[in-house]
Amino acid sequence: MNIRLCLFLLLLFLSCFGKAQETVKGKVQDSETKNAISQAEVSVQHKSDRQMIQKVLSDSSGLFQLPNIPVNTYILIRKDGYRTRELDKTEEFSLIELEPATENISEVVIRSTARSIKLNDGNIVMSVSGNKDFKTSANLLEVLRKTPGVSINDEGGIFIGGRITPAVFINGKPVVMSSQELQSYLRSLPPEMVESIEVNSNPSSKYDAEFKGIIDIRLKRNGNLGWKGNYNGNIFTNKFSYRENSLNLSYNREKIVYSLQAGYNNGISTYRYHALQKLANTNVMRTNTYQEDEGNVYSIQTGADFRLNDKNRFGVNLRGNFRTSDRIRSGSLYTTNQDESHLIFNTESKNPTAYSQENYGVTADYSFQNKGFKISFLGNYLSVKNKQIDDFINSDQPTTELLSYWKSDLLNKIDIQTAQIDVSQKIGNADIETGVKYSHSDTHNNIRYDTLSVNDHFVFDPERSNMFSYKEKIWAGYVLYRQKFGKLQVNGALRLENTGSISDAVTRDSVVSRNYLEWLPSFSTNYTFNKANELSLSYSRKMTRPVFSQLNPFRVYFSPLNYWIGNPYLLPSFTSQIKLTYRYKNWVTSLMAGKEKDVMVRYPLYNPKTNVLEYLGTNLPYRKFVSVETSFPLKVTKWWNITSQITGYYNDEYRPYLDEVFALKVYSYEIRVNQVFSLPEGYTVNLFANYESKTGNSLYIIKPRYTVDLSVQKSWFHNKLNTKISYNNIFDSYNQQLEFRHKQIMDNRLTHWWDSSRLIISVAYSFGSSRYQAKELQKTEEENRAR
Repeated sequence: MNIRLCLFLLLLFLSCFGKAQETVKGKVQDSETKNAISQAEVSVQHKSDRQMIQKVLSDSSGLFQLPNIPVNTYILIRKDGYRTRELDKTEEFSLIELEPATENISEVVIRSTARSIKLNDGNIVMSVSGNKDFKTSANLLEVLRKTPGVSINDEGGIFIGGRITPAVFINGKPVVMSSQELQSYLRSLPPEMVESIEVNSNPSSKYDAEFKGIIDIRLKRNGNLGWKGNYNGNIFTNKFSYRENSLNLSYNREKIVYSLQAGYNNGISTYRYHALQKLANTNVMRTNTYQEDEGNVYSIQTGADFRLNDKNRFGVNLRGNFRTSDRIRSGSLYTTNQDESHLIFNTESKNPTAYSQENYGVTADYSFQNKGFKISFLGNYLSVKNKQIDDFINSDQPTTELLSYWKSDLLNKIDIQTAQIDVSQKIGNADIETGVKYSHSDTHNNIRYDTLSVNDHFVFDPERSNMFSYKEKIWAGYVLYRQKFGKLQVNGALRLENTGSISDAVTRDSVVSRNYLEWLPSFSTNYTFNKANELSLSYSRKMTRPVFSQLNPFRVYFSPLNYWIGNPYLLPSFTSQIKLTYRYKNWVTSLMAGKEKDVMVRYPLYNPKTNVLEYLGTNLPYRKFVSVETSFPLKVTKWWNITSQITGYYNDEYRPYLDEVFALKVYSYEIRVNQVFSLPEGYTVNLFANYESKTGNSLYIIKPRYTVDLSVQKSWFHNKLNTKISYNNIFDSYNQQLEFRHKQIMDNRLTHWWDSSRLIISVAYSFGSSRYQAKELQKTEEENRAR
């Protein structure tokens, strides 16, 4: 039945070609000199979603011709050195005059603050290249820290709304990368290479059910024929140093664009962990851990984009990411009796680790478009191999007597393949779109432990060793309808996903097989009162599947008596949420509320006899959440701009734990202030501050923390050389502290510290031989949405 429906829709699309169309002719000239302007970009944009329909360049006499202009469109005229003009079809086109842009570029940027932030279906779109808020940022990961609605944790993890891990898109397409590879890639991108960032915290059913949020990164394209390049180098220094190097090259011919990105990062990072754990009338245990990671990361990515003609486009991308790390972790476990008057034991642990990761990825995409019809294909393949060898050496600290010694050897392989086909058709003011996606992931994990015996021989340890595999297949399809009614735009979508999975804990002879089908609807509406006022409302239902690490029932050790274990019986969670967004000029305010069922969490379980603290996985019945966020820029003076963001959170979860039920309502807030000072001689100074109030959940309190960053930027040699110096986390105040709420059950206090207080020196240099603009034959729908 589904196949017949798709075929019917496809035939319907092919048979429809919109409404009456017309041809527009005109000339572009300088408003002051009255000279003709050649190579001016004249494009037709759809009013509802600002999608580019076609584009031409004016000739040497400034003349242009746009055939077959559909209704509900407007004309956009751009040329470097001139102010962009936006004209309605009803206006006069026979002669179009462009005003020269102001010579003082820095002044233009300051006065154009309003254009640095826009809304797209209720989603914030931030311009990056040329935005003074981001000029002092070392790389795109630093940019995301200052982007409204986005936060970065101490380990480089990306979150939306303080809780959602978003999918990352590049130029409208999802990237299939491991988390470590993604971080390396984002660190390789200087802000100057990024056109814009769109933050979508409530995606429609067009996207995968697991995408609770999306960050779409739009890269700047080389619109000129010839080649261009950029080198970006960063040095992070504190107790140790870390270095990042990236080279980006593109070569643009009339119908082919070649690209190459290469990166090399190396250095040492440090981490500290402190913990207290005890029950009433039991021993008091204190854990201290210090860790140094000396790592090397090599990455290379190359691709080609073939613009075959004005209807067909094909692209292919190959990439590899290679990481090695030698980690030294040392710690102590200091244990006393309950009143801390008598020492029970004092042990020392050493955990040297050799780790390596190899990633290989291939992406291919094809699109065909003709007038209002478009069909596209996207395929991804990712192969990841992780190897890790550990030694766990525990000894009595006062006597140095060896207490235990075990080794582990881990091999982890992940293969992911995805294929997606999308078809869309414009019918007047309406858009109909449908698509089918297939994805398959196959993960194998084999970890072997060997323990030193009394005979000084290592013997196989079946208690800790583990073989685990997880296979998952997903078939998905969606139908989306979008229509414009004057100032009102309405979107409705329905997604169907069928998931089949098998997890096999070989060493425990435990197989868990699942197969389930889910309907996931979404709806959104957007009303534009005028250029300054806009209101958006959206609803979606999402599904989050447990990932491999949450399912794998083997131990990951923090210390000899502290580890977490996966749960192969975890269920997927389902989230229904609604979002309301209002924009008045630069001021954007949003409200999101929802409920999540079968929430996946980890909870602590302490054994007073063995002194072991385990973190186990489970599903909570539900949790309710609300977040309110507002962001606004303020121009204090000609040279001083402030962008502020205030977010409030509410969390109410129902958590059964140890035969009791805990249901606390937790309120928290976060404040960010980003100040930019444009000083004489072209210097830009940035002062960024972030404060997070006390928060947590029904079991743990997370204490307040804050960070302050200071950076200075200046460009040289006509903006070809860009230098920056920054001091992040000046007061070393961004450590994370957690405390168990219910002391009658357990006193458990944790502190995580990362070396995020660093001096950063950055150098970026742009070069190339591009001289004149290439004719753009076709743009994908995703590119047309960028603005």
